[in-house]
Amino acid sequence: MKKPFFPRSFPGALFLCLSMLCVSAWGLTSRASFLQPSRSETSAPGAATGGQVPDAGSSMSDYMRPAIESASAQRLAAETATAASLSSAGMGDFADFDFANGTRYPEQATASIGPATYRPGATMAYVPVSLDRPTPNTVIARVMTEDGNGLVRGVAGVNYQPIYKSLIFRPGDPLTKTVEVPIILGIPQADFIVRFVEAPWGGRMGTDRAYVQCDFQKEPTPAQTQGREPRTFTPGGTLQWRMSRDTLKWSDAGHDKAWSTKLPNGRSQPGNQETGIYLDGWVYRDAGIEAPLRYTDQGLVMHSQKLRQPLEWDGVAYDYGSVVLSGHNTRPVQIGYGQYEFTAKMPDRRGSWPAFWLISTAGWPPEIDIYEGFGYESWWDFDRYTANTLHGGANITRTFQQGIFMNTDEVYGIGGFTKGFHSFAVDIQPDYITWFIDGRETYQAVNPFAGFRWYPIMDVAVKTTGAYADGSGDMIVKDIKVYSN
Repeated sequence: MKKPFFPRSFPGALFLCLSMLCVSAWGLTSRASFLQPSRSETSAPGAATGGQVPDAGSSMSDYMRPAIESASAQRLAAETATAASLSSAGMGDFADFDFANGTRYPEQATASIGPATYRPGATMAYVPVSLDRPTPNTVIARVMTEDGNGLVRGVAGVNYQPIYKSLIFRPGDPLTKTVEVPIILGIPQADFIVRFVEAPWGGRMGTDRAYVQCDFQKEPTPAQTQGREPRTFTPGGTLQWRMSRDTLKWSDAGHDKAWSTKLPNGRSQPGNQETGIYLDGWVYRDAGIEAPLRYTDQGLVMHSQKLRQPLEWDGVAYDYGSVVLSGHNTRPVQIGYGQYEFTAKMPDRRGSWPAFWLISTAGWPPEIDIYEGFGYESWWDFDRYTANTLHGGANITRTFQQGIFMNTDEVYGIGGFTKGFHSFAVDIQPDYITWFIDGRETYQAVNPFAGFRWYPIMDVAVKTTGAYADGSGDMIVKDIKVYSN
C-alpha cells in the first residue's frame, strides 16, 4: 500500500522544502556537538547512527508506514469505543463479576500504543497508551523510542530525546494515559517511533508501536496523565500477632504456639520439581545437617543447604535441604481480611526459591503470593526482581493464575533485596488485594476470594541439581506483623 498524497498549499510546501534544506545543512555541521548520546540511546536496539534523510525510492518502509499508521489508528479507535462502553458500567468496578467462589477471574486488559502528533516549536510530545477495558489488576507497560524511517526521519539527540520508561495503569485509572517524549527540534513531517519493550506486565499486548510526527496542520495530541496515586501501607486492623523470640516457635506439626516445619502435605514438593527436603533440626538431629532455623542478632535465619548425605521422604532421596515455617496449625496467625507484613533480607544463591505466601485454611487453592524469588531461573536478579501471584481454583485443581513479575528497581526505584532488610506486605480487603514493598504500593488486583481465611507460609525451597554453593542460601526474617480487620 503506497502512502496517499494529500495536496498542500504552495506556501506550506515551500516552507517544508526550506525547512528540510536548512536542517540538513545544520545537521552536517552541528549534530556531533549538539548533545551527547544518552545511555538509553546507546543501548537501545536499532538506535540510529546518523541523521541522513533516505531517498524516497530506497526503502519499503515508505510503503509500510501508512498501513501501520492506519492499523494503529483503527485499533486504538475500536479499543477506545469498547472501553467507553465498558466504563459506563463503572471504571474498574467488578462487583457484578461472578468469581465462582475463587475459581474464575476477569479477562486481562490489552494495551495498545496510538499515533501522536506535535507542533513545530513544541518541547514535548504526548503519545497515547490505551487499555481496551477496565483492568482487574495493575498493568505496567515499558516503552521506548526508535528513530523514524519516513521521508523526514526523526533522529534521537537531534529531533527528540530518547526515552525508556514505565507507564502504570492501576485498577480504576482512566483507560488512556500518555507517555511524554521531550522534543529538541520539531521539523514538519519528521517522525519517530514509540514502542513497547515487551508485552505489558499484567496485561496483553495489542498494537505494539506507533509513529509520532511533527505536523503544523493537525491538532497536537493532548496530555492525559490522570490516575490515582499509589497507596502507602497503613495497617487498617488490630495487631493480632507479632514476631519475637517469645512468640515465634516451631515444631514438627505445629500448634497454636508454634509454626510447623513442614507443609500440610509433608516435607517435599515434587509437583514443583523441587530438589530439597524441608528440614527440622530436631527430627533430623542425627543426620549431620546444619541448623535449618536459628536466631541471631539480625533475626531468624532460615538456612537452606547442600546435604552431606541424602535424606529420604516418601521413597525419594533428596540431596538438598530446604526450610519452611507454615501456620496451617497456628490459629493466632490466621486471618480473613487484614494485612500481613514481613521484613526480611533475601538469599542470592542460584537454585534457591524464597517466598512469603498465603494458603486458604480450607485447602489449596486459593493462594496469594506476597513475594517470590525464582532463583532457579538463570535470569533472575534477586536484588531487583519480585513476583506477586494469585492462584485460583478448588480441591487441588488450579483454574487460573494471575500475577506479575517486575523489575521493582526500574519501575519504583526499590531494590537491593539481598543487601539489606525490606518489608513485603499485602492488604486483603473485600474489593482488592494490594501489595507493598517498603510501604509503597507496587501491585493491586481485584479480590476473587471473598470470605476465605488464610494462613501464612515462609520458606526457602531448593530447585537445582548443581553445587548449590554460591552466595548465600539464607533468608533472614527480622519481623512479621499480622493485622486482622
